[in-house]
Amino acid sequence: MYDLAIIGGGPAGYVAAENAGAKGLKVVLFEKKELGGVCLNEGCIPTKTLLYSAKMYDHAQGGKKYGITAENVAYDFKKIADRKTKVVRKLVAGIKMKMEHNNVEVVRSDAYIKEGDTQSILITSGDNEYRAKNLLVCTGSEAFIPPIPGVQDNDAILTNREILSLTTAPESLVIIGGGVIGMEFASFYNSLGIEVTVIEMLPEILGGLDKEISEMLRAIYAKRGVKFNLSCKVTAIDAHTVHYTDAEGNAHSVEGDKILMSVGRRPVLKGFGLENIAVEIERGIKVNSRMQTSMPNVYAAGDVTGFSLLAHTASREGEVAVNNILGTEDHMEYNAIPGIVYTNPEVSSVGLTEEQAQAQGIEYSISKLPMTYAGRFVAENEGVTGLCKILVSSDDKVLGAHLLGNTSSEFICAVCMAITNGLSVQDIRRTVFPHPTACEIIKEGMFEL
Repeated sequence: MYDLAIIGGGPAGYVAAENAGAKGLKVVLFEKKELGGVCLNEGCIPTKTLLYSAKMYDHAQGGKKYGITAENVAYDFKKIADRKTKVVRKLVAGIKMKMEHNNVEVVRSDAYIKEGDTQSILITSGDNEYRAKNLLVCTGSEAFIPPIPGVQDNDAILTNREILSLTTAPESLVIIGGGVIGMEFASFYNSLGIEVTVIEMLPEILGGLDKEISEMLRAIYAKRGVKFNLSCKVTAIDAHTVHYTDAEGNAHSVEGDKILMSVGRRPVLKGFGLENIAVEIERGIKVNSRMQTSMPNVYAAGDVTGFSLLAHTASREGEVAVNNILGTEDHMEYNAIPGIVYTNPEVSSVGLTEEQAQAQGIEYSISKLPMTYAGRFVAENEGVTGLCKILVSSDDKVLGAHLLGNTSSEFICAVCMAITNGLSVQDIRRTVFPHPTACEIIKEGMFEL
């Protein structure tokens, strides 16, 4: 009898397994592909590795602004792709070592929930049976493919998985969906000089993020040559041609060597016997703040809950589930979940946006400063302005922050901590920030309120 069985070895599953094993629980982890899940193998890590190569290429080409001249600057797409694979393999190996170190039994095969009640869950994998007191479901999400005519059996159409397997750069790329995934691939291929077109159904890219920041990022990439078609609906795909209508209903089309489908993801709820236990389903597996389902000994974490499809959210949810299994009271809060868009420049966001605060009727004051108020940002970003927006409540507590500027992904955690711990403007003003750093913009912003 295992104390805990985990289905899915992504950020929720492997973090939960590591924590549970470290605290003495007997754990079995099922993963039919590679440890690390979509994030490590088909998402976060490989895309950021590619984007860093693109950023290096951008720096090399723009070196004259910093007094550095380089001749015959070129990129080798295959070497970029090979390095991406090397980085992924290294990190997957690291997770395997963590599992071994914490005595987690890893089963590299499909798992199927055969039956279960409040006392135990029976899982089969191949010819073997595994019974556990508790179950944690971390089956993740998959790319959503809308029922657009011409999508099926079209070799030109890629999801985030297939586009990461390319070993040669496409001649042109049409991206359906201007969300985070779409914009990161737009950034990468635009930096390499590939013609990129983005088709987005909403009036603005990066829906859900701060509107002003999104508009600024789109303007930057439009100036670099990315073509944006907003408020447009794709109606059909014919081989390499994407047909779409604009807001007025006028028909248009655009051709691309490759077509990236990035219109969202959906929880993986089928294929592992979830229907054989009495858990409630809404947009994903329904859980409470303890990550507990309608069955008290069954928990769910990560994308499968359908709530926050982010790796760092998944990891924290896995921690919360394990703590509650161990009898340590813990609960999940979602008011300080950071979101990053790893374009060049980066977008970093946490907490409420202005639009959300207004919709909820929350009174707030706002500080807006160009990133150039931070000396180090000026030293390292020639000819770039950026923006830092901070929202504060009527009682001077930090509600949110939204930044456009490189390295912001490395210090947005300061605002996450402020929101999580209910820090006030005065608390942050009294904090000593290192100088010169880009993160000083957070403190500067507090003196504007």
